[in-house]
Amino acid sequence: MSLASKRDVSNSEIVETDQEHVEAIVRNASSSFFWAMRSLPPERRRAIFAVYAFCRVVDDIADGDAPIMERRRELLNWHIETDFLYDTEPTGPIMNELAAVKDTYQLERDDFHAIIEGMEMDAEAPIQTPDWDYLMTYCDRVACAVGRLCVKIFGETGDAGREVADALGKALQLTNILRDVHEDAERGRIYLPREILEAHDITSATPETLLRDPNLLAAWHNLAGHTAEEFERAEAALEHCDDKKMRPARIMMEVYRRNFERMIARAVRQIPKPPNRGSLGHLLHKAEKLMIAARYSFS
Repeated sequence: MSLASKRDVSNSEIVETDQEHVEAIVRNASSSFFWAMRSLPPERRRAIFAVYAFCRVVDDIADGDAPIMERRRELLNWHIETDFLYDTEPTGPIMNELAAVKDTYQLERDDFHAIIEGMEMDAEAPIQTPDWDYLMTYCDRVACAVGRLCVKIFGETGDAGREVADALGKALQLTNILRDVHEDAERGRIYLPREILEAHDITSATPETLLRDPNLLAAWHNLAGHTAEEFERAEAALEHCDDKKMRPARIMMEVYRRNFERMIARAVRQIPKPPNRGSLGHLLHKAEKLMIAARYSFS
């Protein structure tokens, strides 16, 4: 039975609509993106929520504890569902919501497939010291492809919008990598690229030895320099975009850039860890997100 609308079912039981299902995924994710997405008008917000829910679900599969063959199978099913979305009929609440908006905003099939392919990279053996090109491919799939979908929903469909999607996607993903070095190492992952590690005489890094290497902080700052360049490129591209349309992108950039700059300031003797959820630092970051969202939503 379709969940496309509410209807009476057995003694007035209410069935959740597709839109409500998607909104619940977004609310429960506690994402930095939530307040940026909330700044959109309702029809665009519905579209961005559907894209986010798609990303959230496939990301949860990739990062889940299921055996690798099961994760491969589930991600393959999402490839198939994506083709159903474009070639036949969508199935399930998320795809139903995407079907309602994909033509309006000219959302590309290839970008959805790219997102899944990025999750497949994470679902395989843990990524460890990739070369630079592999890391950039990973960033393009898990972040820039999302950005390409988002800027179309924002209404910025030209070259400047695509430049923002590319630069800001890389800036945000590299910020995540810098932030999560400790957590990733505990999970057997090293996203710092091989070329940068070798430039700082880290030639045999494993998750067990990386965090003890005295040259790690210098390598971390090296990658942070590349991240700063991507923020600058995103800022320059935004100058050629419609300010009102790109408010959500601006909000996301400001939230992430402030956290990035705060990390750099703290990384004097060691790589800082993010504040624990519920701590004073975490609550201050959350309050800052609200202030940034309010500032740019009403400017």
